[in-house]
Amino acid sequence: MKLPVAVQLYSVRDEMAEDFEGTIRKMKEYGYDGVEFAGLFDKTPEEVKAICDEVGIVPVSAHVPYYDMLENPQKVLSDYALIGCKYVAVPYLTEECRPGTPGWQSTVEGIGKIALAAKELGIQLLYHNHDFEFVKLGDEYAIDILYGTIPADLLQTELDTCWVNVAGENPAEYIVKYSGRSPVVHLKDFEMGQKKGGSLYKLIGIDDEQEEEESSFCFRPVGYGEQDFAAILAACEEAGSQWVVVEQDEPSGGNTRLESVKLSREYLSTLGW
Repeated sequence: MKLPVAVQLYSVRDEMAEDFEGTIRKMKEYGYDGVEFAGLFDKTPEEVKAICDEVGIVPVSAHVPYYDMLENPQKVLSDYALIGCKYVAVPYLTEECRPGTPGWQSTVEGIGKIALAAKELGIQLLYHNHDFEFVKLGDEYAIDILYGTIPADLLQTELDTCWVNVAGENPAEYIVKYSGRSPVVHLKDFEMGQKKGGSLYKLIGIDDEQEEEESSFCFRPVGYGEQDFAAILAACEEAGSQWVVVEQDEPSGGNTRLESVKLSREYLSTLGW
């Protein structure tokens, strides 16, 4: 049995805002087994659970802003427990929280606090990386220090294969490195192109206010870019992953958001997934 495939709904966020239930139904029609939330778009947890139950799609996980969880972890996480999410991920760290800043140590402590609250609710906390966690603090990457500091029963990985690659590491090898601790893996493809300058975070809707050269980097549907998904998927199986999750932050190549996630699912079907 191949692993079930979910979609990160951030990939179709505009459609979710316009038609929450209809978009989730489309994900089921495209062949997705589950969904990962990125906001509830003013729906109550009860409404979201009812929609997923009716559609027959698994509410696998959710990306929830770090500060939201830190402020009131029990309240925020209990909503996702009610929906039925088994996992919740810290999705992104703003600049003042990142490795190499004075706020990094308190961030690690904050993630630990959230993880304890999640465990009490029966939710496994995950950390979803970008590339800035692959800065070395001493002899180790910050991401490895994070996982070495917070025990595996409290914090597990949600390795984003695109950003691992952009950081200069092999995604398949990193998944295997965290065997038994990689229950959810993000499948994300990209093309770097020839122009490697520029701020890649502008492509995910984040303006870091730096004036840089334009980059030719773009996100692509799974199977349409530079990633070796045969190796990545084999690594997921070897590592004991439970879910793979398709994500495409922005469409490219003239495709809409919906077309992009459909192409990704169709590609995975050609591999028997």
